[in-house]
Amino acid sequence: MAATSNSEGRHPPKIAYGEIVGFAYDTFCSDTVRFALTALGMVVGTASLILVVTIAMTGKKYVLDQIQGIGVNMVVVEYQGGDHGSDFLTMDDLRAVLRQVPGVVAASPVVPFADRIPIGLGQERELQVLGVLPEYIAVRNLVVLSGRFFDAQDERARNKVGVITQELAEQVYGSADEAVGKVVKLSGLPFTIVGTFRERVNTFGRSEVTSNTMVIPYNVIRYFTNSPEVRQLYFSAAEPSIVIPVTGQIQKVVQSRHRAESAYFVQNLTEVVAMAERTANALTLVLLLIAAVTLLVSGIGIMNIMLATVGSRIPEIGIRKAMGATNRDIHFQFLSEATLISLIGGSAGVIFGLALPLSVRFFTEYRIPVSALSVVVAIAVSCSVGILFGTAPAAFAAGLDPVESMRHE
Repeated sequence: MAATSNSEGRHPPKIAYGEIVGFAYDTFCSDTVRFALTALGMVVGTASLILVVTIAMTGKKYVLDQIQGIGVNMVVVEYQGGDHGSDFLTMDDLRAVLRQVPGVVAASPVVPFADRIPIGLGQERELQVLGVLPEYIAVRNLVVLSGRFFDAQDERARNKVGVITQELAEQVYGSADEAVGKVVKLSGLPFTIVGTFRERVNTFGRSEVTSNTMVIPYNVIRYFTNSPEVRQLYFSAAEPSIVIPVTGQIQKVVQSRHRAESAYFVQNLTEVVAMAERTANALTLVLLLIAAVTLLVSGIGIMNIMLATVGSRIPEIGIRKAMGATNRDIHFQFLSEATLISLIGGSAGVIFGLALPLSVRFFTEYRIPVSALSVVVAIAVSCSVGILFGTAPAAFAAGLDPVESMRHE
């Protein structure tokens, strides 16, 4: 009974975690160069992981800012064609949408007209004139640089006023401010330039606005056109969350007012935003896989150096076991050394990875986004690599026979 009681009361000795971690640190300091070179791969891999996430976030933010600059609430309608003659859009379509589709807060047609204007020294310049409503500035999210945009009073009074692009103002008049007040003759009719504008983001000529564009009231452009047709209709939804259902309703209203075989292109930017996010996420995944390969290689390097370390310290392992160290003690000792190497390399990699975006923030006006989650993930991955690739050397060291170890030379 006494023997049984003694066996039941016997517990395995507790691991002195602090002592073993301290011993691992001393081992690291005893051969700093070798262990630092081993941790170098972890530095590169962890820094790559931080930079990959930073680059992906920066690129994604830039693309989304560009799209939002065009107008995420915007819906555009264009006539594509039909089998039985032309069936163009008209102002009646715009009014019908405003009456029947709730959530549409602004709208404008776009009616183009081409002309040439004198620029001095007997030279002329091609000019694209767009007839729009005053709401066009809000629907297209334009920026007025000087002067003003024409208003509803100009539209009702059919005032011969217009606004021109920043590029046109600088090329013809020297600056945006100098252009205000100048008179341009369109087909012999004098138009006063009341302002200059630009698109909020550069669309690189992929919109109806070009560098040679002048915008005038819709009622006035009808002096130059003999047809009620409209090239494009722009609508603005009250908020981004209703853009998709509003787009579908606009499509139904417009189609119901025309022949069934006529085709109309109704588009919003939500699909572009979704595609940009998918592209950014796919690119991030590819770059993260590359960073993972770097971490894998560094993990293999840690495993190799730890196996070599075990081989050189076999007598030490035997002596420690003879003095009472358990297999768990030996296993934890070498595992802690591998984890320490990867943790030091990972911490250095985080510092290098954050140095670039933080330095850009400090020395320039740009604000590169930094993800705190990527730092936490990087440290966690570093520890995981050390544990994963340090397990085999640690298990090998723990499994050595103490007697054979002390005889080893």
